Amino acid sequence: MNFEIRSLERHDISFLRDMVYESAFVPEGQKPFPRTILDEPSVSKYVDRWGEQSGDIGLIAEKDEQAIGAIWLRLFDKERKGYGDDETPEIGIAIHKEFRGKGIGNALMRELETEARNYGYQKLCLSVDPRNPACRLYEQFGYVHVGWYDTYWTMEKELV
Repeated sequence: MNFEIRSLERHDISFLRDMVYESAFVPEGQKPFPRTILDEPSVSKYVDRWGEQSGDIGLIAEKDEQAIGAIWLRLFDKERKGYGDDETPEIGIAIHKEFRGKGIGNALMRELETEARNYGYQKLCLSVDPRNPACRLYEQFGYVHVGWYDTYWTMEKELV
């Protein structure tokens, strides 16, 4: 499948919100989260003031100039805690359903890791429901399970 990857820009914020929503894993047979979850501080922190914070990195996959997926990372501090420490950004990724399984997630992960290394990040972290099929992607990329938070795994990858 042919697609392009570009940097996430300020005009992409509404798409980033959509992708943050899409990244929320819903097990088979359960109702999706209401979209109002995007306004909860624990979720909105991934989008609020995007690009104004040093170290925000985001990429968008496009096919025929249509955004079909995104990956992003953000560093959190003690006030807005993430799953990593003050020096380890948290990543998120989402691909529209009809485009999954076509190598887009792999390409986005590779490109984000390159950007993160170039920025000087030493490691990355994420949280994932262990029932989420995306766990396989993270494990393929060398992420390891380092703990639990509520019902989610915390995974990390050393970049050096």
